[in-house]
Amino acid sequence: MSRLRRAQVVLLAIACAAVQNACSAKAPAAVPDIGVEVFESSADLRESLQQKASVAFGAPQSSPLTINVDDAVTYQQMDGFGASITESSAWLMYNKLSVAQRDELMEKLFDPVKGIGLSFLRQPMGASDFALKDYSYNDLPAGQRDPALTQFSIAHDRAYIVPLLRQAIALNPQIKIMASPWSPPGWMKTSDSMIEGKLLATSYPALAKYFVKFVHAYAAEGIPIYAVSMQNEPLFSPGNYPGTLVTAEEQAVFIRDHLGPAFRAQNLDTKIMVFDHNWDLISYANTVLSDPKAASFVAGTAVHCYGGSVTAQTQLRNQFPDKDIWETECSGGAWQPKNLLSEQVGLIIGSTRNWAKGVILWNLALDQTNGPHLGGCGNCRGLVTIDTNASPSTTTLTVDYVALGHASKFVSPGAWRVESNSFDTGLQDVAFRNPDGSIVLLALNSGSTTVSFHVGWSGRSFAYTLNPGSAATFRWRPPGQRE
Repeated sequence: MSRLRRAQVVLLAIACAAVQNACSAKAPAAVPDIGVEVFESSADLRESLQQKASVAFGAPQSSPLTINVDDAVTYQQMDGFGASITESSAWLMYNKLSVAQRDELMEKLFDPVKGIGLSFLRQPMGASDFALKDYSYNDLPAGQRDPALTQFSIAHDRAYIVPLLRQAIALNPQIKIMASPWSPPGWMKTSDSMIEGKLLATSYPALAKYFVKFVHAYAAEGIPIYAVSMQNEPLFSPGNYPGTLVTAEEQAVFIRDHLGPAFRAQNLDTKIMVFDHNWDLISYANTVLSDPKAASFVAGTAVHCYGGSVTAQTQLRNQFPDKDIWETECSGGAWQPKNLLSEQVGLIIGSTRNWAKGVILWNLALDQTNGPHLGGCGNCRGLVTIDTNASPSTTTLTVDYVALGHASKFVSPGAWRVESNSFDTGLQDVAFRNPDGSIVLLALNSGSTTVSFHVGWSGRSFAYTLNPGSAATFRWRPPGQRE
């Protein structure tokens, strides 16, 4: 074979090999569609947690309004969402509803499948403004004292508060309960009353023992207490319902020298939260957490929404990154503007985007006159309205139920908040990854015009449109995960 012929043969072989390799190479895999469940509520609540037609992730698309979810970037781990079974709520549910009505309502509130799966409760230790009368767990005649707490008893709560808490736990065993006193027993205070006054310095040991006895007594009823705060709204002293003024310095001393050591001596793992008051007063928490010994006993800070901005939570977190934050009270009421769903869902989004591990509204249930209550708020709204004028009584689920349901039904305790971008427009959002791997995105159109946007995740995207004031929860499972 000539030299030229041999070269031609070699070139032909190379060309054939190249063609063969090109033909055998695999084409790029198509992006598989991933189904996304959608649950939407309209501003007028004509649709409430309504399951809509599923959408699907497809090939990525670019849009100026794209919510990009990155579940590889995690923030705080969630405890849950809920309200408070105040004495007023418990009395109404236990005495103004039939057993069948109560069971149905409790299922709607606490069952994660048949209801919205509320999972985080804040319980008053004794009377709050939403109670039938002033009471503590160690009431005495005026002028008497009981530093050994020989008269301590939670018998009052056994009538209807304890049974409802037990029922809630049976429906949702993942429930966490925190507790706060509106006032210690009156004999521990300068006023010798649950109304007004300050905690006597000589009562610090007795109050620490009071907390220990409460935690033990509730545990004996099958109700574990996840956390406590020393005092509800310690910088406010109401004149017609229980309250106690406690300075930040006093709270630091009480936790540092009394409550923390008392819990440790009893091997209690109940968390201690500081503050429990409004965003605009959050320097109070800063003072307590700046005491190293007090802070060593503290899990984090409880906050309320009635003053200031939610961004105070992030400012505090930046100062104390090892301490958690919980939003522990925010009532809806008649003072709110007409776009109630937007207000309440916006609270959930804002609180969790600013490090809250839980969001608790206020009363679980109130009657048609926003009661019963001792004083204070006369136009607060519960998650449920129980109309006692009707015969038999009727129940109505309010906007607060719907708003909480957009999170509590889909975001499981133990979920991580994950990265998602936000916008300066009316489009708000927050995202979570559940312990089972499913991903949840809560989106709200708080603006006055319809918003169309994309959701991007893991190289995929889908498009969606929300009407003004509407909210939607999206849930999907990464490939390979089972329900």
